[in-house]
Amino acid sequence: MVKGIESTGIPVAHICTIVPISKTVGANRIVPAVAIPHPLGDPKLVEEEEYKLRRKIVNNALKALTTEIDDQTVFQ
Repeated sequence: MVKGIESTGIPVAHICTIVPISKTVGANRIVPAVAIPHPLGDPKLVEEEEYKLRRKIVNNALKALTTEIDDQTVFQ
């Protein structure tokens, strides 16, 4: 689906837990997530720390969307 959306000219940031799979399927802007059961959070963290973690991942995805790329890129 990522490739289909990008073929229309809309950039896509693929937030994923397993980066090698995202590379294999051809995602261009890859944003690593936390873990498979909780990709955008960590229930072990206190609420304030989890909020910071989620915000970091979303900000990283927004950075990926606004960055011109020529190749598959992982945004750490």
